Amino acid sequence: MFNSNSNKDFKALGGIRMFSSLKVLLISAMFIAISIVLGKQLSFTMGPLRLSFENLTVIMSGIMFGPLVGMTVGAVADIVGSIIVGYTINPIITLGAASIGLVSGIVSFYCFTGKPKLNIIMSVIMAHIIGSLIIKSIGLYVYYTYPLQLILLRIPTYIIIGSLECYLIYVLMRNKAFSRQLQRIQSR
Repeated sequence: MFNSNSNKDFKALGGIRMFSSLKVLLISAMFIAISIVLGKQLSFTMGPLRLSFENLTVIMSGIMFGPLVGMTVGAVADIVGSIIVGYTINPIITLGAASIGLVSGIVSFYCFTGKPKLNIIMSVIMAHIIGSLIIKSIGLYVYYTYPLQLILLRIPTYIIIGSLECYLIYVLMRNKAFSRQLQRIQSR
């Protein structure tokens, strides 16, 4: 279906193609811009809680183009978005954003490859557990000294956000026209 590239098509360093074509580079730039808008402009922030879909396109880039592209999209979206909005760049949170793309790509390309629905679910879950709930929460605790009780509220928040992201990504990947275009891009 959507992850039709077999791992043998990819080269060393974990089977990753880094911006293998101009189309992948342009789509990655679009994903960065969408992530910035969703995360910095169309979000609701209250202390350590942010209700947004900023990670949606980061996870999609990891699933569609591999771990390094996903990692790059996450890191660049966080850095550029912080600069645009005027936030201080928190390197731990940037690492968390990068790890969301990295983990989603690793899980997508190497786990559950024959089961598309489970592949997407596990990619989103693992990306949010490692990137959002662990690394970004550490960044919020270290840099902003939020109390642990507030940081623990991120768990139900990301259960809801992650569920919605799973659904959106799955519906998009099941779309035949989108899937055909993705296969064309990946085959080059």
